[in-house]
Amino acid sequence: MNPLKKLAGDTIIYGFTTILGRFVNWLLVPLYAGIFPASEYGIVTNLMSYIALLMVILTYGTETGFFRFSTKDNSNKVFSTLMFSLTGTTLLFFIVAFSFLPGIADFLEIPDHKNYLTLLILTIGIDAISSIPFALLRLQGRPIRFGVVKLVNVGVNIVLNLFFLVVCPYLEKNGIHIPFYDPAGGIIYIFIAYLIASVVTFLMLVPYMSKFRFYFSWGLLKDIMKYSFPIFIVSLAGMINLQGAQSWMPKVLGQVMSSQEAMAMTGIYGANYKLALIMYIFTQGFKYAFEPFFFSYSKHEDSKKVYQDVFLYFTGFGLIIFLGIMYWIDIIKYFVRTPEYYSGIIIVPWVLMANLFQGMYYSLSLWYKLTDKTMYGAYMSVIGCIITVSMNFILLPRIGYMGSAYAVFCCFLVMCILSLIWGKKFYKISYDLKKIAFYYSVALVFYFIGKYIRFENAWLTCIARMPLLFIFILLFLYREMKFIFSKDFIYKMFRKK
Repeated sequence: MNPLKKLAGDTIIYGFTTILGRFVNWLLVPLYAGIFPASEYGIVTNLMSYIALLMVILTYGTETGFFRFSTKDNSNKVFSTLMFSLTGTTLLFFIVAFSFLPGIADFLEIPDHKNYLTLLILTIGIDAISSIPFALLRLQGRPIRFGVVKLVNVGVNIVLNLFFLVVCPYLEKNGIHIPFYDPAGGIIYIFIAYLIASVVTFLMLVPYMSKFRFYFSWGLLKDIMKYSFPIFIVSLAGMINLQGAQSWMPKVLGQVMSSQEAMAMTGIYGANYKLALIMYIFTQGFKYAFEPFFFSYSKHEDSKKVYQDVFLYFTGFGLIIFLGIMYWIDIIKYFVRTPEYYSGIIIVPWVLMANLFQGMYYSLSLWYKLTDKTMYGAYMSVIGCIITVSMNFILLPRIGYMGSAYAVFCCFLVMCILSLIWGKKFYKISYDLKKIAFYYSVALVFYFIGKYIRFENAWLTCIARMPLLFIFILLFLYREMKFIFSKDFIYKMFRKK
């Protein structure tokens, strides 16, 4: 099978399940915005940002280590050793977190809502233990099973959100009392839904954990940790770069405004950040498919040519997504029903482009993973993290949440540049940077032209911009993807097996 066809197929499956899941979660934004004021939704945004950070800490780079060492050693030994390790560290996390729960609640400025933290701690721990079974499905090339489990998780979460936030209040207003429902519960039901969805996911993964044969090797774990620790630094810094602003924004903005205003600004930033998640979903689908792919394909003679083509195609399709979202932003913004949140729309193009650069960095970063020079990945991520943190603390008090948008954009741009420079030294791949620069230039010109196409009717504005998008798509397909229209490709695509 054509390696690019397989990668594209897996990316579509991973991307579709991720897109569908994220899109449905995205649809919850207008629900939350319509029910909760920005200051209260800001609490959700703030706490959810810690989930991503803690997940990185609790899995400490083991997913990439699992892929790498499963190609060197018995995959069952690697799986079992890592399951022991993750279970042990998760139990330690529970002990520490619950021991210091009051202090953590005070630090997060929610001393009266320790129950939120209790639910989040349990959710994070269950998700951490589930990470290696998910990695096993990716290693075994089972994107459909992977996607089904992910979609069930999303489905349970959505159904419970609608039940607790829509159905139960409606029944209560009509005199029907639900014994386990408290009308004053508010946002706690968001966290309850997340926890129940994680428990259901874990139960679905139990059959795949049957490979857990009670095998544990300190020597193997040390080797994996030696390889994975820099990956952990990469992942931690990457998550700080992407979502860290939502964690510290209330405290930084609280220096120049009231805590309620700061939390409201965080809520506005978080709601509009979600409008840019389609690009993040695209990059995540690509990452899920590409990481196991480039490890398994590295021994082929044409591997570098394939990696070069993957980078070009990813960038082209990412730019198409960027233009599509920005051309329809006047309609997309109405998913956030409350006008209070519309002021944050200005962050969307910057965050979209930041996510695209992050995906490009995923593609470029294969060199340090294949050459076992993972420490370079840590160097780049730490540099990116320094850029993110310093720009946020400098700009947030001065220009508000736009400072965070500028920071995440600059961070991933610099990381891409560094990876290109160091990659040429240790694992040279002749990426066609002239073509990529050309497509970026055309996309940016089309974006600015589209900004000046504007009518009083939002639908008319968006439709009038579409010819520009079609021109860009045809330009890219004509120059780079002619093989899609070849008779041989079409025959192989649709032939009966």
